[in-house]
Amino acid sequence: MDKLHDEAEQIRAETAEDSPELQDHDRLAELQKALEEAEQKALYAAAEVQNVRRRADQEKVQAVAYANTGFARDMLSVKDNLDRALSHIPEGARMDERLKGFIEGIEATARELDSVFARNGVTRVESKGLPLDPNKHQAMIEIVSDQAPGTIVEEMQAGYVLKDRLLRPALVGVAKAG
Repeated sequence: MDKLHDEAEQIRAETAEDSPELQDHDRLAELQKALEEAEQKALYAAAEVQNVRRRADQEKVQAVAYANTGFARDMLSVKDNLDRALSHIPEGARMDERLKGFIEGIEATARELDSVFARNGVTRVESKGLPLDPNKHQAMIEIVSDQAPGTIVEEMQAGYVLKDRLLRPALVGVAKAG
């Protein structure tokens, strides 16, 4: 059996040595396979480059859209202070002619700040009377109420979003069963 195997190997070797067409055919098959592999690698590389470009474009759009996030977040404290100042003005002071211009100036400043927020996509998070949404609200206390448990019954500090991104959650009081 080994003798037969050895003879077959010898015939194959002689045929391969004697047949340049067979050698050329094998070499051509190897080259064809290498070309297909190179084409596949080139396609993968082109796809990866396209994905990187697309991600970079998306990141650029996001960076431009949310570039003023830090500034908007800082301005929220100014808005809070204006709102507190307006809410603490006694009704008698509103009737006083000497303070009327001062109060109207504070109100005009608050309206202008609201207008600037609106132009830049900063909006207030709706809270009171809605169910608690942990993506927009932060529950600070539970309050015994006749409303359904989990319903917001008090807003302690307004929350704001910039376009679709949360700048600051609303600090709220949530109803609990009595």
